[in-house]
Amino acid sequence: MFKVFLMSVSVVGLASCADLPNRPASDLSESLMPSDNPWYKTGMEQIAQQNRLTQQIDSRAGAAKNIILFIGDGMSLTTVTAARILEGQQNGLAGEENNLSFDNFPFSGLAKTYAVDAQVPDSASTMTAMATGVKTDNGILALTEDANRGDCVSSYGNQLTSILDLAEIAGLSTGIVTTARVTHATPAALYAKSPNRKWEGPSQMPQQAIVDGCEDIASQLINYKANFETRYANAQTDGIEVVLGGGRRHFLPQPSGDKASEFESKHRGQRTDGRNLIAQWQAVYPDGVYIEDSSGLNAVATERAKQVFGLFNSSHLRYESDRVAKQAIEPSLQQMTAKAIAILDNNPSGFLLVVEAARIDHAHHAGNAYNALSDTIELSKAVKTAVENTDPKDTLIIATADHGHVFTMAGYPKRGNPILGKVIAVDKMEPTLAADNLPYTTLGYAVGRGHRHLGTETNADMAYRSEITAGRKDLRGLDTTQPGFYQEALIPNQTETHSGEDVPIYAIGPGAHLITGSHEQTVIFHAINYAGNLLMKAEDGLR
Repeated sequence: MFKVFLMSVSVVGLASCADLPNRPASDLSESLMPSDNPWYKTGMEQIAQQNRLTQQIDSRAGAAKNIILFIGDGMSLTTVTAARILEGQQNGLAGEENNLSFDNFPFSGLAKTYAVDAQVPDSASTMTAMATGVKTDNGILALTEDANRGDCVSSYGNQLTSILDLAEIAGLSTGIVTTARVTHATPAALYAKSPNRKWEGPSQMPQQAIVDGCEDIASQLINYKANFETRYANAQTDGIEVVLGGGRRHFLPQPSGDKASEFESKHRGQRTDGRNLIAQWQAVYPDGVYIEDSSGLNAVATERAKQVFGLFNSSHLRYESDRVAKQAIEPSLQQMTAKAIAILDNNPSGFLLVVEAARIDHAHHAGNAYNALSDTIELSKAVKTAVENTDPKDTLIIATADHGHVFTMAGYPKRGNPILGKVIAVDKMEPTLAADNLPYTTLGYAVGRGHRHLGTETNADMAYRSEITAGRKDLRGLDTTQPGFYQEALIPNQTETHSGEDVPIYAIGPGAHLITGSHEQTVIFHAINYAGNLLMKAEDGLR
């Protein structure tokens, strides 16, 4: 074995074996290994950086004062790889050597995403696992598997306590930031208990569920303080300090009469119970600040703000590239994250913040890699902002995904080939042709609506305005790197689907070491609980 090793290293500068014993150690290492090789040097630098970061980790229970959980909804490993390359290429690099911000975290692992009743999960079951430490069925929010989807009565007695609930009992400030509707599955699993993720408002609930006493998700958010103090005896809470996202329509009543007021028409409320939940929130929090655009967010005085509620769109926020291209008045994920941290860190006891980049998932469902990758890059920027505005000695930051997508990187493109482009092989100038004599892109989908080309259009949801066109298409002459290019899909379907493979977890700060390895997705809850000692603090808060 030793002889084989010596033979292999001779090609990288090993001198005569007879010279080795008489050389100083430094000279010996230089002769054995190619220390001036850029790949070798990068590896050495990464190990040194890993050691520095690891030495900062406090492994004691309760060492994390602050906890930030980032969720890239639908951010599969392929999505991370492709986004990393795209960002690098946008910055003038070949791309493959680039790192997203969370790539540089010292600890990483994998999470198994299956639901109790399904190999391939949805966001309700996966976020329930991360938020409560308990797996459940698809479509169910913060209830055990004993609850039946859509059955209101079955939810009683099966409610689970979330990390947000624990943080509130423990006296931490709490915040939710999302680019989806704040009533959507991922954020909702933190504050709501519902047997159906679709019950965002009363118009989406069957009458029997309302008769049986189930409360819609938007109402549960507004009534969080009252429901919390009813559910947890002796517990006191000042409510969720920061909620930023979309979904205004589920908080406002439907326009009434033949001529709705200008306000009602503009805000397009969908509530059928006549309630204005925004007004009700303001009554519960008279010192709170309600905002609807980026200028309102910028104007929030973070040093004095107690509660901030921002609803920046009737439905989901725009895709990041669409927000920029259309000059929308909505804030970016990065801006919302920075503002949330500035508000929450006023609490000397610490805070819990959950941030979701929701539209990665939506772009994948539409079959549009450009927006999925662009929103992943924006998530990376938000994570970087969090790192820069917190202390790794007392703040645990986790970045992960809830589930993956049937999103692939195929062929043998040469190094630096545009990640959104057609496959061009090493030493070739023209795109590689498949067996059907047609070119193909590096990125594609196994299932979905199929290819269409909308040029410079940045709203991925435009895919739903045209017919399903799955299967092979002639891409010759098309610029596949444009925002409005939708990749080919093999199997025709109304939307592209989730996948069932493991998703990545990245961590830095106190308790980050617990992430290493392959885990059930529930370990994220337990790592957060350990790092913040939330359960013990909560138990003390109930005494």
